[in-house]
Amino acid sequence: MNISEIKNEGSIRLDVEGRLDNSNSTEFQEKLLKAYMVTNTVIVNMEEVPQISSAALRALMLGKKTAEAKGGTLLVINAGTSIREVFRVTGFDKLIDIR
Repeated sequence: MNISEIKNEGSIRLDVEGRLDNSNSTEFQEKLLKAYMVTNTVIVNMEEVPQISSAALRALMLGKKTAEAKGGTLLVINAGTSIREVFRVTGFDKLIDIR
């Protein structure tokens, strides 16, 4: 997994590439929470993520809670069909803004 951070005016976009699984979910969570130290709006680009685990879903949920505590936003963009299906089955599509 690789994560590129792109700072925009008022937000940070995290471009994630590769599987989000138990072996790297802690790193993903740290990058996500670190971004909230700088901004209130974090966009997670999942265009290059073929698979996501429950540990990575927990990291997203912690990011969502952090955003809410700061009055901010967590947005997931460009998720592929399989990732969207995981979000739908787990109910994350109702908890997180996915575009």
